[in-house]
Amino acid sequence: MNRRHFLTTLAALPAAGLAGRLFAAPASSPRFLLVFLRGGYDCANLLVPYASDFYYESRPSIAIARPDSAAAGALRLDADWALAPAVREALEPLYAKKQLAFVPFAGTPNLSRSHFETQDDIEHGLPENDHADRSGFLARLSGALNGSAAPIAFTQSLPLSFQGGGDVPNISLARVGKAAFDARQTAILADMYKDTALAQPVAEGLALRQQVAGEFADEMMKASRGAVNAYGFTQQAPRIAQMMRDKYRLGFIDVGGWDTHVGEGGAQGALANNLGNLSRGLAAYAKAMEDDWKDTTVVVVSEFGRTFRENGNKGTDHGHGSVYWVLGGGINGGRVAGEQVRVTQENLLQNRDFPVLNDYRSLLGGVFARLWGLNSTQLAKVFPQTRAEDLHLV
Repeated sequence: MNRRHFLTTLAALPAAGLAGRLFAAPASSPRFLLVFLRGGYDCANLLVPYASDFYYESRPSIAIARPDSAAAGALRLDADWALAPAVREALEPLYAKKQLAFVPFAGTPNLSRSHFETQDDIEHGLPENDHADRSGFLARLSGALNGSAAPIAFTQSLPLSFQGGGDVPNISLARVGKAAFDARQTAILADMYKDTALAQPVAEGLALRQQVAGEFADEMMKASRGAVNAYGFTQQAPRIAQMMRDKYRLGFIDVGGWDTHVGEGGAQGALANNLGNLSRGLAAYAKAMEDDWKDTTVVVVSEFGRTFRENGNKGTDHGHGSVYWVLGGGINGGRVAGEQVRVTQENLLQNRDFPVLNDYRSLLGGVFARLWGLNSTQLAKVFPQTRAEDLHLV
């Protein structure tokens, strides 16, 4: 057992245990959760451009049938867009209550089409020519809020978006149902810091980790008899909601499995299964937030979209523009928002991808301004050299 390793492991725990005391935010204060879909999901098979004949020409194997067709068709949202059947059951009620909106042609100007580079670019939230400040935009937002929004990351390690600021706790959802340390290891760790200034924080951190692991395990046991379910996000969403409801106000979670180069499927298949899982998790999160859902905003992003045309393996490759989701009990939803163009071959970027017409920094800057009343100076610290765009989503 390496002392330095455990110091690193435990660093976030006292902050998690003490966050309720350090950040005494009112119960009605805004809550924000960023959901990052790592892998670049195929947005055209979520928000379906059913009015475009070019969509059906480009996807002979994986296109989703038009609304009102005999096949498993999409849910019509307006004259241009429809919602994939895989998410209809979970998301249609939220959309009908105007608690869900979509922003197509969204993303970053980064054209590398590299997962890692584009993910880093988004999490930094900086202009492309700015390499001096390597902090993450959520860290800078937390600083601008000056302690009024307790931050947390539901991740194995602290995500880049929260790095470069103060102490931020992170709790791995990948270890659901597993205690961080067994009783013997816990005793060794406690003894390691006995009679030092860290004794009390370490004890609180260990207690928190054991408590959280136990609570997750109880819920997992009921749902799947102790087995870790492949649809973990759906099962974990209520517990995430409880923590965001009780203590935290600024959260981050990432969900993987979106790199669909082969056998993507259409109304059914790999992507549809993932989208169904994600949508049920978000609906469960909304329900578990209870009355605090009205003060909650969730934004779902991905590093990029996919190629508009399907490839030879009945999948899609790395693209550019994506579709972002905005959810919340108090948002101005029930619509497809932001700048848009007709989905035609002529309007594709480089004859392959959705273009980016809605810069994610401008979009999020507008959301943050509305949620917390941030002024232009504060927003410039979160997203330098970026003009916030108020789409009246919140």
